[in-house]
Amino acid sequence: MENLTVCPICGSGDFENYLTVRDYFFSEEEFSIVKCSGCGFKFTNPRPAKNEIEKYYNTNEYLSHDTEKNDPITLIYRTIRDINIRSKFNLVKRYSTGYNLLDIGCGTGEFIQYCEKNGYIVNGIEPNEKARKHALDNNGIPVFDESHLDDEQDAGKDVVTLWHVIEHVHDLNERMKQIHRLLKKEGTLIIAVPNNNSPDCRKYGRLWAAWDVPRHLYHFETSTMKHLAENYGFEIRKIIPMRWDAYYVSMLSEKYRKGKNDLWNAFWAGSWSNYKARKENLNYSSLVYIIKRKKSKNQ
Repeated sequence: MENLTVCPICGSGDFENYLTVRDYFFSEEEFSIVKCSGCGFKFTNPRPAKNEIEKYYNTNEYLSHDTEKNDPITLIYRTIRDINIRSKFNLVKRYSTGYNLLDIGCGTGEFIQYCEKNGYIVNGIEPNEKARKHALDNNGIPVFDESHLDDEQDAGKDVVTLWHVIEHVHDLNERMKQIHRLLKKEGTLIIAVPNNNSPDCRKYGRLWAAWDVPRHLYHFETSTMKHLAENYGFEIRKIIPMRWDAYYVSMLSEKYRKGKNDLWNAFWAGSWSNYKARKENLNYSSLVYIIKRKKSKNQ
């Protein structure tokens, strides 16, 4: 385990214990989430070191890489995933200025495969070897390890996407530096993350599935995402809700609470969360941030 001594966003060394959360998904271990007194950023601390974290992903139950099962939750996940792929593509098409796309944390490659079929030049980065192999064998998409980012051309990408990925990255600041280097001046950065200020997070508390410790190392809300973007000369241009996520997160959270699936209560919890979020200035379960470089005073 490693212990962070400074906040990854503001550099403050002053933070307090915020919540203790169990890894209900896999290990049943408990992990602490701390909150920075300087900027309010929440992060898992202490956390498994980079060479220790892999074991928390190496399970056939990890749905983002599991495409073989046919149980109800997996089938629901696939349905939502397919809807989200089309929604993601529409966002890329609407907000990007060109067709050279890099998807970091692309999993088994379904999203970049869809983009390629619709005219984009795609590159995928995925640390999980099993997912990379699946992307090539089943989707015909070559996907590279994270080390490939160092070989990518400077300022060569029109759009860089991270769909529920940046919360998993050990060195947050190094990744943001890489993105800044790879993105064209007029390029678009699209980041989707869970929102720990959402109504469903408040409802489920420590049982909220999107804490997903220790795989989620960081826990964002709008103010801390804004701070992170500004650290690297970016600004948030638009925030877009991912309404389906409230249902999926509620489904898992109900399972963690009761020890069994309760799709009916999950449906109502997700609907309630989306209703409340609309009243709270788009404070949804997950948010997509459309990010660009800050405009200079002369622009």
